[in-house]
Amino acid sequence: MSTAKKGDPVNFPSYPHEVLAVVLSVRDDHLCVLLWRRARSPYEDRWALPGGGVEPTERLREAITGHLAAKVDVRGVAHLEQLATHSAIDRDPRARVLATAYLGLVPSDVRPNLPDDTAWHPVDDLPPTAFDHHFFIEAAVGRLRAKLSYTNIGFALAPPEFTIAELRDLFRAALGYELGATNLTRVLTRRHVIDPTDRTARPGQAGGRPATVYKFAARELTVTDPFAVLRPPAERATR
Repeated sequence: MSTAKKGDPVNFPSYPHEVLAVVLSVRDDHLCVLLWRRARSPYEDRWALPGGGVEPTERLREAITGHLAAKVDVRGVAHLEQLATHSAIDRDPRARVLATAYLGLVPSDVRPNLPDDTAWHPVDDLPPTAFDHHFFIEAAVGRLRAKLSYTNIGFALAPPEFTIAELRDLFRAALGYELGATNLTRVLTRRHVIDPTDRTARPGQAGGRPATVYKFAARELTVTDPFAVLRPPAERATR
């Protein structure tokens, strides 16, 4: 039973706090995460999420934006949102450190210059990672895949303009399963997520009718259908 009285000073424990960025992007038809190779212990030579400490005068978002700038041009990050906080006592072998991760998305046509120790890695073929960073990556992939169902978050993965075939390939890479182009077009146009432009793409080597070029109606996050869920074909067939 607490013996503290009203008006007594409150002693807040002081722990280091770090911020991490799970930056996802579709690269070469694969959903990838940005990782950098650690040069010192603990977990020397393992791959880690970009990030670092939070200064006493910094807000979390300000801190992660600053740390990201050391690894990737933050102007190329089309969307950034807070993802999760981990507080396991032993997540860092050096001391107790709280960690808050952010989900960042980079469009497929943006090619940021990366330091030599930093690279894109497919999320379904990750190398051994440092600390508990793989849990943050799993959470980020899950968050993205869920939001592709009920928001317009695809804008942060796509270039400014695209054909339906190109958008389908981006969604397939992000979701991890195939989508029909006709169904994708119907769903996204019915929800007013994408709009046709007055442009058409050049026909491919096989010829055929020029494809209509589309764009996202808005390039900021909005909820388009709070009850919608995109499911893999096998799962849909069992319902």
